[in-house]
Amino acid sequence: MQVSDLEWLARLDAGERDGFLEGLDGPAGERLEYQWDYHARAAQLMPAGEGWRIWLMMAGRGFGKTRAGAEWVRSIAEADPGARIALVGATLGEARSVMVEGASGLLSIAPWWCRPVYAPALRRVVWPNGAMATLHGAADPETLRGPQFSHGWADEIGKWPFGEATWDNLMMGMRLGRKPRVLATTTPRPVPLVRALMARAGQDVVVTRGRTVENDAHLADGFVAAMIRSYGGTRLGRQELDGELIEEIDGALWSRALIERCRVAHVPGRAGGGALLDRVVVAVDPPATARGDACGIVVAGLGGDGRAYVIADASVSGQSPEGWARAVADAARAHGADRVVAEANNGGDMVASVLRAAEEALPLRLVHASRGKVARAEPVAALYEAGRVAHRGAFPDLEDQMCGLLSGGGYAGPGRSPDRADALVWALSELMLGKRGVAQVRGL
Repeated sequence: MQVSDLEWLARLDAGERDGFLEGLDGPAGERLEYQWDYHARAAQLMPAGEGWRIWLMMAGRGFGKTRAGAEWVRSIAEADPGARIALVGATLGEARSVMVEGASGLLSIAPWWCRPVYAPALRRVVWPNGAMATLHGAADPETLRGPQFSHGWADEIGKWPFGEATWDNLMMGMRLGRKPRVLATTTPRPVPLVRALMARAGQDVVVTRGRTVENDAHLADGFVAAMIRSYGGTRLGRQELDGELIEEIDGALWSRALIERCRVAHVPGRAGGGALLDRVVVAVDPPATARGDACGIVVAGLGGDGRAYVIADASVSGQSPEGWARAVADAARAHGADRVVAEANNGGDMVASVLRAAEEALPLRLVHASRGKVARAEPVAALYEAGRVAHRGAFPDLEDQMCGLLSGGGYAGPGRSPDRADALVWALSELMLGKRGVAQVRGL
């Protein structure tokens, strides 16, 4: 993980650190306190080069986006008396309370010798050299119709109420100076504006990504660890902590919201104790080639409440047949599997032989697919809709593939093939579906 020079200094032993600081006179030490390129991590600094017009900083909460935005504006204002800067928040109130008055806002980071004057009634911040910033709220896009700017800081664009209209008015006003530029800071959300900017990455848009954990040294003790315990791997955690842009795909068999509804922290226990799961199945989607493709390995069990629980994704990539067969045997042993189900459409006898070589006593059953992956997955997705399947914990790679399987056929998820999702379908079919692919009905 990249660290700032200040974090590097803090990690020195006391003698080295004191020696460095003692070498600074009073004014130098004071300057150092406000020297952003010394305090910042590399991801918080303006991208190099002249080819970009928009800097999109899309990162998790607590990453330091607001501080980076405020310092970028400060650097522009102090260097250019003619700078005219738009400060655009989701609302005018947020522009004021976060971008200007907040703990990492413009007033808080300003050195005493170059402190701007803030006029709330005029929605204006003016630096001693004449540079000026004006505040705007995305809830009223029309306030950006007419003014001209040389630079803009657009904060939390993922939650702007009139995102595209506000952005369009802002960009049409970027017509002052030699090279107008905009910094957009946001926690990722798959809204049209964010998707459109991501699609221009590498053209006139430079994208900076980042995770909350990268700023752990400047957050409350234990905050990051607590957040990871509560949300690690979930859609919310991946978006708000890891800075991932997680999109819903139209026509997918599974939605992110559906999977979140089916997530539990633990398999419920039985009254009076006893085993939590009646049956445990390890399902395998073997790779199509001898080496290089992923092997889907998913573990699921049937609870005493009649619900199926996905308890592990043990999939492996880049393994030889012996390597992925060993991973299957290890998963079966670790979870006490009653059955190992392996798709045998590609390789048939070879699949059985490599699995038997890894563990002779493996309780193996080969299955043959007579329908396509999506057709097999549809009744399993119906089990989720009915609340009959739960994920014990989070399985990000598996869930990404599930949300890429499209109703009616097709796959739009990560990788060449939904190997993990296919293994999941085999596991839940073995546990919950009859031979005709129809959910088994339990008597009441």
